[in-house]
Amino acid sequence: MTARRRAGRDRGSFTAELAAGLPALLLLLLTGLTAVDAVGTKGGCLHTAREAALAAARGGDAVAAASRTLPSGGEVSVDVNGERAQVTVRAPVRALGTRLPRLTVEATAVAAVEPGASPTR
Repeated sequence: MTARRRAGRDRGSFTAELAAGLPALLLLLLTGLTAVDAVGTKGGCLHTAREAALAAARGGDAVAAASRTLPSGGEVSVDVNGERAQVTVRAPVRALGTRLPRLTVEATAVAAVEPGASPTR
């Protein structure tokens, strides 16, 4: 015959610990998913900035080149000064939840203007 354990002072402690710890776990999950989304968006911004900087350095339309790979809600700014073309791309990162503030990631790429090219903005 197996001895049964009697209900003692720790009755219901699992429920209390779960109720206290579950919000913290959900917040950690939300933060992790937002961080993964931010890293992915940063990579997309960097790719777009590189493509647009190369297009501007070759004399092409940087904004048109950026529009093909631009993350949703992103903005492109092109600055061509003498021998270099600099492109900055900004895009918002939406956290999981509509009431949380948006994060904005930014990437910048610089390319040397090729000889004989007439860069456009």
